[in-house]
Amino acid sequence: MNTLEQIKSELKPVHSDPEYRKYLAIIDTLVDCKENSPEEELLELLSILVEDYELKHYPIEPPDPVEAIKLRIEEQGLKRKDLISYFGSASRVSEVLNRKRPLTLEMIRKLHRGLGISAETLLA
Repeated sequence: MNTLEQIKSELKPVHSDPEYRKYLAIIDTLVDCKENSPEEELLELLSILVEDYELKHYPIEPPDPVEAIKLRIEEQGLKRKDLISYFGSASRVSEVLNRKRPLTLEMIRKLHRGLGISAETLLA
């Protein structure tokens, strides 16, 4: 049995950090494999197992709504005054970004539509 077949036959869900690191090392060797190859199939299987382990052991917390807005401002090269249409006034922009006023449902809708920030993030 060749090495790929041996690895595939030994695949199982990841239950420990050493197994996780082992699978990551194998993934690292397969990253540049050819499309539609046996290596790519193995890469996909390993990725699914690793992702499952990561979701259980290294969950990613949803981003803070205000930080998400600030990130989008930076990404798009916007200024605070560019947000007035989403918040209603310059003072509201300042209050929300300084955490003195919560986002309203209307603000969330406008930010979601206008800046493409997920509603889930803004509601967190």
